[in-house]
Amino acid sequence: MKIKLFLLIAPAILSLILVQSYFWVPKYETQTKGNPERVWKFIIASIGDAKILNPTLNADTSSSQIASLVFEGLLDHDEELKLRGRLATDWNITEMAYLIIDTKALFPDGTQISPAKMQQRLETTIDNTPKLKKLVTEVKLLPASERTETVSTRDKDGKSISLQVDLQVPPRIQFSLKQVDQEFFNLLEPVIGADYANNITVNKWIQVSPSEHINLVETDEILPIFEHNPIILFNLREGVYFQDGHEFDAGDVKFTYEAIMEPKNISPRTSDFEPIKHLKIVGKYTVKVVYKRLFSPAINAWSMGILPEHLLNKAALQKEMDERNLSAAARENFGMRDSQFNRNPIGSGPFTFTKWKSDEYIHLTRYENYWEGPTEYKEYYYRVIPDSVTQEVEFRSGAIDTYRPEPHQAVRYKNDDAYQSFSSLGFAYTYIGYNNRRELLKNKQVRQALGMAINVDEIIEYILYGEGERITGPHPKNTQWYNHDVAALPYDPKAAQQILNDLGWHKNADGWLEKDGKIFEFNLITNNGNLQRKAIMTIAQNSWHKLGIKCNTQLFEWAVFLRDFVNQGEFDAVVLGWSMGIDPDLYQIWHSSQSGNNQLNFIGYKNSEVDKLIVQIRQEYDFVTQQKLTHRLHAMLADEQPYTFLYAPLSNLVLDKKIVMVEEDGTYSKIKPTKTGSVFFDFNRWKKLDLTPDW
Repeated sequence: MKIKLFLLIAPAILSLILVQSYFWVPKYETQTKGNPERVWKFIIASIGDAKILNPTLNADTSSSQIASLVFEGLLDHDEELKLRGRLATDWNITEMAYLIIDTKALFPDGTQISPAKMQQRLETTIDNTPKLKKLVTEVKLLPASERTETVSTRDKDGKSISLQVDLQVPPRIQFSLKQVDQEFFNLLEPVIGADYANNITVNKWIQVSPSEHINLVETDEILPIFEHNPIILFNLREGVYFQDGHEFDAGDVKFTYEAIMEPKNISPRTSDFEPIKHLKIVGKYTVKVVYKRLFSPAINAWSMGILPEHLLNKAALQKEMDERNLSAAARENFGMRDSQFNRNPIGSGPFTFTKWKSDEYIHLTRYENYWEGPTEYKEYYYRVIPDSVTQEVEFRSGAIDTYRPEPHQAVRYKNDDAYQSFSSLGFAYTYIGYNNRRELLKNKQVRQALGMAINVDEIIEYILYGEGERITGPHPKNTQWYNHDVAALPYDPKAAQQILNDLGWHKNADGWLEKDGKIFEFNLITNNGNLQRKAIMTIAQNSWHKLGIKCNTQLFEWAVFLRDFVNQGEFDAVVLGWSMGIDPDLYQIWHSSQSGNNQLNFIGYKNSEVDKLIVQIRQEYDFVTQQKLTHRLHAMLADEQPYTFLYAPLSNLVLDKKIVMVEEDGTYSKIKPTKTGSVFFDFNRWKKLDLTPDW
């Protein structure tokens, strides 16, 4: 009887407890009721842990994300993608240019060249040419000189070697320019002639030891006839302190550059800073950076976080080795990569590193003396949650503050008033790339026809659930470099069929296109594990089959896909995507010189006019001119169709609706993404409220 009574009463008691818990257990909307401090913590999740929290050494997204909160760069980009000062208050870009004087050469009028005559004629021309007179501030004759350099290169077997190079530098004319002008030496042609550089061999002034290795040295780079030296003068922000209280100054900038260029550190940023000729400290808060050659993307490299010299210089590393009681062998190879600093970083950014528990979380706390003022949030947690389903559950319970839904989830969150939902363009795009080395795919009309057979709008609608935008060219759509005047390739299978027919391709008895006894057949490949690319491959295959094209498809594991096919150029067509940067330089992806094995122009696209345009873009320092050049490049590639440019996916992000932005007057406003698609641009001003705002 007692057991029977218990079985009747127990469910009723349990039901009452559950009903009561509804009123006293905090819900998502009132999660701070039991934990008031929760509003001061921002908690984000990622599928993977960080690797190394040193901005000069890390190369993964997770590490960069944390480092960007702990460290600060000289510059970054504002809401409109324009450079703005951070640790640098302002900067000025000028140029020093040099012209070698060959006394064995002649002026265009047949007169023998001498240093004095060259200077006199150039000064006269500059005075009488308005554009030059406005550009040039000084012309100076430099006497002949000698110098010795050590050049690191590789021999024919690929072995690294160092060569001594002795230079007998002839007299030169030095020009001080108000701004960088890549066409400057062309303006001097009335004096020196159009073929001046072509008639001079610099090898006569260069001696390499051992002499048989002279062919391994880029002599035109060591002693250029026309030398452009862009100069950036940075004025640094005063009163900025690292999180240990040490003041930031020019020495830290110089040290950061030298640390990147130190081979022992193996920095992935080396190529960004290699164009620097030398960096000079002008004053405690002034740095002068002189570049070897024209390379406009170089300035963007200064958005990287600056290191504290006093914690990583030779004395500091020696002290660390002593404290860790390292062996003689360990000390011999000890460098910045081995320092404990990489797991306990100190920078000048808005957050101070507190704790790192591998594969679980990284904890940061706000830096109260941050130069721009302390952040609204007191704490920042980066949690490692590998499973996306678990991430969503934690987000919906309020344990984390953001979630990145898949395209098929995006609409559900947009329609849920409990959350802030954002879909914004990033810098990525997806494409079908054609191997331009293949005889079948060399003709741009063939590539145009292949693109016209694919309904890209349907791909966006049914594969991305509408979370993407059509693109027509190689630059990110939300940057100034993208040419919005270029029309998308139309979806027109009939016109595509006619193009192929006009090229001599006609259907045979089996329904396949045939020409000169050969079937129109090729392979389309992509990597396994990416469902969107797999679906695109299937849609393209079916679309081309309707035209009579025999397309075979294959999936490969990522490592095999890259190593055996993409990097070796051993494919016909490929479905892939790029994640681009803000800079318009596309040299590595599209220039002919980058089409070898293990290079990024793996489709083997070659076009001399495009090459010239790409070089002009990376050497142009005037924004308006650079934009015009990128728009021309976009139009040319859209016409050539080396890729079928498909779409730019939208980046989806969901936020707790209680997170708001604090305005200067203390009022609150909704979070808004910038032109870059970044929702986190004003993160330092974010705040979490106790209750959901009524808007």
